[in-house]
Amino acid sequence: MPSPDLPLQLGDLFTRTVDTQDVHLVRPGDTDRPTWAVYEGTRYLGTVHAQIDTGRHWHVQTLREQHLRLDDAVRAMRRPASWQAKHERVRRWAREMLTEPSLVVLDVQTTGLDDPWALQVGLTDRHGNVLFNEHVNPLADVAPAATALHGISPRQAAAAPPFAVFVPRLAQLLHGRRCLTYNASFDRTVLHRELQRHFHDAATAQAWLDRCTFVDAMQPYSAWRGLWSAHHQSYRYQPLGSSYEAVANCRLLLTTLKQVK
Repeated sequence: MPSPDLPLQLGDLFTRTVDTQDVHLVRPGDTDRPTWAVYEGTRYLGTVHAQIDTGRHWHVQTLREQHLRLDDAVRAMRRPASWQAKHERVRRWAREMLTEPSLVVLDVQTTGLDDPWALQVGLTDRHGNVLFNEHVNPLADVAPAATALHGISPRQAAAAPPFAVFVPRLAQLLHGRRCLTYNASFDRTVLHRELQRHFHDAATAQAWLDRCTFVDAMQPYSAWRGLWSAHHQSYRYQPLGSSYEAVANCRLLLTTLKQVK
């Protein structure tokens, strides 16, 4: 994959804006190699080397890390001093999650992003064994953009049972468990909406969901990667590399946690 930053075309001195803040890259005068010292104002961040012969093109010398994009290399150099301790806490958290007997992993595919309904619900145990994998009739339209991602057509959705059919089975699988997701607020909102339609009562839906503990892996994983946004003063969201298939996403999340630990 060619570098999106075209390192061979960069000059000896150039400025790049990363998350609304300028950084200045200066090639040392004693080399013609693709190497630059990086400054933010008068603050020296570190040195980067463009490695155009590898799949990851920017090597951060001071961190001994490689990144595909120069912007991410800069974000890594901007990490706060607290990152190392945070990184270790996330590693411990991942180990604890993977050894938690009550852990289940959840992913929900939906009709879209705006007021979504469930189209597929996947659930595995901590080893990736399938506990639940069902398509759901949303009793609503499926956005074409959503179908383009997960491949579930309106015809397929219409042939599936409605969510209400699965409520007792999901209660057996989820209640009393720790439920790991990636972007828990989204999945939880979808389930709450389905349960509210089923029970005709928001409080009952909330009580049903409160019988399991939702754990979101999105923020810990972003902190583990440690790509700091100076503009937002937080670690940048990291895509999981979704396959847009519920069970595959559950297993992908488990694989990611194994990398983290």
